[in-house]
Amino acid sequence: MNLGQSIRKGTKWLLVGNTVDRVMDFAFGVILARLLVPADFGMLITVQVFTGFVGMVTSGGMGQSLIRAKEVDEDDFNAVLTLQLLVGMLVYGVFFLIAPWFAQYFEKPIYEDLLRVSALIFLLRPFVFMRISWLNREMEFKKRSLVGIIAGIFTGISSVLMAWSGMGVWSLTLSGLIGMFCKNILLARFTPLRLRLNFDIGIMRRHSAYGSKIVANDFLSHIRAEAIKLIMSKLVGPSFLGLFNKADSLHRLPYRTFGSPVSQPLFRAMSKIQDDLDQTKYMYYRVVTLLGVYLLPFYVGLWWVAEPFIGVVYGKQWLPAAEPLRILTMAGIFYIVGRPCGVVLMAQNRLTQEMVGQVFNLIFSVVAVFIGLNWGLEGVSWGILASQIFGAFYYYFLVYRTIPTRLTDLLHALIPCLLLNLPLFLILALIDSLTGDLKVVNSALYLVAMVVPGVLVYMAAFLLLPIMALDSEQQRWKQKFRESLSFLTRQRS
Repeated sequence: MNLGQSIRKGTKWLLVGNTVDRVMDFAFGVILARLLVPADFGMLITVQVFTGFVGMVTSGGMGQSLIRAKEVDEDDFNAVLTLQLLVGMLVYGVFFLIAPWFAQYFEKPIYEDLLRVSALIFLLRPFVFMRISWLNREMEFKKRSLVGIIAGIFTGISSVLMAWSGMGVWSLTLSGLIGMFCKNILLARFTPLRLRLNFDIGIMRRHSAYGSKIVANDFLSHIRAEAIKLIMSKLVGPSFLGLFNKADSLHRLPYRTFGSPVSQPLFRAMSKIQDDLDQTKYMYYRVVTLLGVYLLPFYVGLWWVAEPFIGVVYGKQWLPAAEPLRILTMAGIFYIVGRPCGVVLMAQNRLTQEMVGQVFNLIFSVVAVFIGLNWGLEGVSWGILASQIFGAFYYYFLVYRTIPTRLTDLLHALIPCLLLNLPLFLILALIDSLTGDLKVVNSALYLVAMVVPGVLVYMAAFLLLPIMALDSEQQRWKQKFRESLSFLTRQRS
């Protein structure tokens, strides 16, 4: 199996796992919301603010170092495990000691035991991280996705049963530990690693040097997101923040669902060929082309149906988030260009330069939000859009300096998705002009009138337009349709 096939297969399984996880989270979340009171969720979130942030730091990014390395053996995995386990024990000890103070500060005695039990996760994570890193390195994404799905089922069922029996917030806390135990057991069967302690300082230092850069970049990205929320919450209140957060999360959803699963297979593949810059260049632009083809229609569609979609799905009280959503959907094409840049920079160990970009983007975003607040939700949305554009251009500039490329290469990579989405945009504009009143009279029917023809037009353009860069992709889907029709014919006969 060549690298292209490995990326495609890995992406398929990660996409399946990602989609199933989101569906299960939603389904179990609805059940738990009916069995528990809001305060139970609030207490867990309060604890997770601390454990989640520390968890990001304690991971150390060393799993990515193991994935990227040209050659590693079991000693590398065991040395990284030992370091992460030592850090996890230290973190758990700190949380155990400060738990009484934590409970006293929030004036809730239950927080003492809740924090101590929740922090046990730091003693279990290192074993999961090492085995997940091994699966990513070997591009065994099917096994990783299956483990995630099975563990998610156990977590969801156990949380529902405990909530039903009246365990309250403990049903949420203990189910997370059960899920982590389940992951450890399954991963131990799916991976050949014999994990044990290894105090090799040299190996620890080598992987932590790269991993620390990963953590720094993640930290800056986290700070950027939280700083923006903090500014809005402080200056304009939680209602404003809630509306903006709805638009922000919705506009990111297409990429998070369908684009993010590409990252890990692509990172491992680019790490394998990190010395071959021409192959890295080809792989980067191929991913940009395919992401554009599969993701951009979601952003085009959201731009047209933002208001009726929010009104029908979330209710009229959320309609002020519609215009911010329309503005933010224009960031879609910049995600398609910018996000794969991060994978290139990671594979080429250009993390220091990326870190500088994160700092600039943090400053740009904060200033843009401050300025945008003068024009309300729309102003903030334009500010965030400007920061996404700035980030995409900056990261592409870093890639431009890393691999042998030209701006015309980027244009050629984007032409296929632009050719496909132009007829989609035009047909949606035509339908909107013919059914404008329907948007107000019956928003649900308007959505159907826009979505169904839009999907058919895009599928027809994808399969029929003679676009050379997509020939193999078109043939693959045509073959799938032929096989499906043949199967249906056999079933009827």
